[in-house]
Amino acid sequence: MSLDLIRKLREETGAGVLAAQKALQEASNDYDAAVMILRKSGQKIAAKKAERATHEGLIGHYVHATGKIGALVAVACETDFVSRSDAFQELAHDLALHAAATRPQYVKREDIPTDVIEREREVARAELATANKPEAMWDKIIEGKLDKFVGDVCFLEQKFVKDESLTIRDLIQQAIVKLGENIQVREVSVLSL
Repeated sequence: MSLDLIRKLREETGAGVLAAQKALQEASNDYDAAVMILRKSGQKIAAKKAERATHEGLIGHYVHATGKIGALVAVACETDFVSRSDAFQELAHDLALHAAATRPQYVKREDIPTDVIEREREVARAELATANKPEAMWDKIIEGKLDKFVGDVCFLEQKFVKDESLTIRDLIQQAIVKLGENIQVREVSVLSL
């Protein structure tokens, strides 16, 4: 097992040495498979920490070089020690930069009003009525279109602008694993001229 491969895996995922080594062993030294193993274990860790209270944190901010667009993201964590760490502050900045670039309408899927989802469902159904698709496939196609819509408008579901292989949720889960605390995005605000 290559030390360079372990180092690269640690840098990308934020995993510890032993976790990276174990993932590579489990994946028979297949780097991409090891990344997926660590992401799945990160999801489990994040789920365990999700119930823990987040009373600390900070407001991540980003103003574009033109000065005509800026974003604020309220990012919560469990302790002030973590909120003052470079890793947490970098995460908050990256989240604000992403928000400025994508202008999300909602933080999470559950924030989308039911009437908005129904409107999107009806738009998709109307499109399919004029398309030449078998009606038996409509429900699956509509759900796919709704998932794409959610991925476009929900902050946590969006592809991260600096690495489109990750969603914002994945990025936060990596930070949870790395920092060992529950991390939540409370609010996102984008302003522009």
